[in-house]
Amino acid sequence: MAVARPLERDGGPPGGHARYLTALDGARIRLGHWPAPEGGKGHVLILPGRTEYIEKYGLVARDLHAAGWGSFALDWRGQGLADRAFSDGLKGHVGDFAEFQRDLDVALDAIRDIAGARVPWLAHSMGGCIALRGLIRGKTPPAIAFSAPMLGLSNPAGQLRALGLVAGLARLFRLDNGYAPTTGPTYGIATERFEGNNLTTDPEQYARMKAQIAAEPRFGLGGPSLRWMGAALREMAALAQAPSPAIPALFGLGLDEAIVGPAQIRARVANWPGAELVEYPGARHELLMERAEIRDDFLGRSMALFARHAS
Repeated sequence: MAVARPLERDGGPPGGHARYLTALDGARIRLGHWPAPEGGKGHVLILPGRTEYIEKYGLVARDLHAAGWGSFALDWRGQGLADRAFSDGLKGHVGDFAEFQRDLDVALDAIRDIAGARVPWLAHSMGGCIALRGLIRGKTPPAIAFSAPMLGLSNPAGQLRALGLVAGLARLFRLDNGYAPTTGPTYGIATERFEGNNLTTDPEQYARMKAQIAAEPRFGLGGPSLRWMGAALREMAALAQAPSPAIPALFGLGLDEAIVGPAQIRARVANWPGAELVEYPGARHELLMERAEIRDDFLGRSMALFARHAS
């Protein structure tokens, strides 16, 4: 395991550090760790969404720590300070979503060595998509909380069918390494204003995220590649046909969601025995980066679930 380096610009609790791990296929990812307080309750694994990075979750780690929890978080391949596929590091790319399972596997191995036990998962957006596949593959966290999981996209159905067709044809002719339509290197929070954003209604959280990327440009990410988009569409379609695992689960959804598909989330909850869905009027995509009353409620419910089931 690589040497750990202190986390900076994260706002997290004391002692946070990150190290590189090498997945089975040779890709380097990054694992962040904020240790639990003395006599604490255990650890939580944070599985971020697309474009995100470990340091973004420093304030979440701070709140978890205050409640007695340590935490881990990942830089998936292709984002944060993990390996990126192209010299154009702003292009979000993965060849297939199965690659993310290799990231999850090596991270869980390292966490088991550090924490000595299974840990509950807190999965946001794309991280929720990856987490669900992990559960279906047989991973067994004590419990899982999903924040707006990417089980579908909010785009009109016809647009998604057309995008899937374009991605499939481009893949056939090996022309799918370019940016997905309507995106590009400047597609993302680094260049977008708070007004009209789809992530959060909290201007302070939005400004904090922009400041982190300005201070460390390597955190930045633009639009996804067409290959990434095609792989995501195939994975979401496959997951929709899979049964729900027998893992205690909480789902959080903002009612102003405009990135992932609320219908697919509600359908999954309806077919997940014992799962709870909490909906937040006025909230957007990132519940953990939302206004304090929304953020605190969802995180509090998540921690209550974890406390009931953590080993």
